[in-house]
Amino acid sequence: MKQVKFPLALLAATLTLGSVTQVQAGATLDAVKKKGFVQCGISDGLPGFSYADAKGKYVGLDVDVCRAVAAAVFGDAEKVKYSPLTAKERFTALQSGEVDILSRNTTWTSSRDAAMGLNFTGVTYYDGQGFLVNKKLGVASARELDGATVCIQAGTTTELNLADYFRAHNLKFTPITYDTSDESAKSLESGRCDVLTSDQSQLYAQRIKLAAPDDYVVLPEVISKEPLGPAVRQGDEEWFDVVRWTLYAQLNAEELGVSSANVEELAKSTKNPDIARLLGAEGEYGKDLKLSKDWAVQIVKQVGNYGEIFERNVGAGSQLKIERGLNALWNKGGLQYAPPVR
Repeated sequence: MKQVKFPLALLAATLTLGSVTQVQAGATLDAVKKKGFVQCGISDGLPGFSYADAKGKYVGLDVDVCRAVAAAVFGDAEKVKYSPLTAKERFTALQSGEVDILSRNTTWTSSRDAAMGLNFTGVTYYDGQGFLVNKKLGVASARELDGATVCIQAGTTTELNLADYFRAHNLKFTPITYDTSDESAKSLESGRCDVLTSDQSQLYAQRIKLAAPDDYVVLPEVISKEPLGPAVRQGDEEWFDVVRWTLYAQLNAEELGVSSANVEELAKSTKNPDIARLLGAEGEYGKDLKLSKDWAVQIVKQVGNYGEIFERNVGAGSQLKIERGLNALWNKGGLQYAPPVR
């Protein structure tokens, strides 16, 4: 896959938190169809979510969100170009119109949703901030980290969460900030900091990249709510709906037992009305989104339902081995829930 880099520094001066220039607002779907691909902003390398494999192909949960949108729009999940972005670059890239969608382990917060010209389309992963330490530090709880030196990735919600948690528990710390998650992890490994704090999913991903991952442990405390999901620019409800219902199609497919293995066969039947509406055998729900009748079929066939993308990227079928937990469907004890197609 082609890696695209942009002169983001030139744009930063004109884009502020309180005053956002919106580019292509209201016309993103038409522009995407015209150019023939989705430009997707992803992380600069996070196993399980978005990173380049041994063949240089981008894979991960966040990458599969981009592929699912391409499948919905074009009937081809490969019509995506990726822009690896640091935490500091990501919002500028979306605000300026240089990417069509930001799918980069990004926390949905009030200020980002209301003051930065962004709209979050849903939650692809319910997460929470935690702490990664070397076992030789000899601590079993975050409450034992008084006086610790803490590695933090700049431009993230973790800085404020960390300060709030330590203040609430009368603990002191010394922060060291880095631009990338890899720099933070290397600093922990070298001993420059005592602990690395980030979303727990990112901690598990960083741990497997260390030279001796078994020497490190994620502490039990979860100190924040971190709903992660894709974001688009404000002012374009049409594109917002396409990205949002792409996720909802995958969630509904899992709930209804529709998978990449059986979707083509189920698409021929009208026996189950919910499945028939989702897969286009009944109704014109794709037309409402300016998509083809089989838009959901293409998503599930080429990318998978939500359970499939979770398991292969971060779950039991991956190196991370993260349990579904809060990311299980609502009827299996989790929080994942999608409105119906009707």
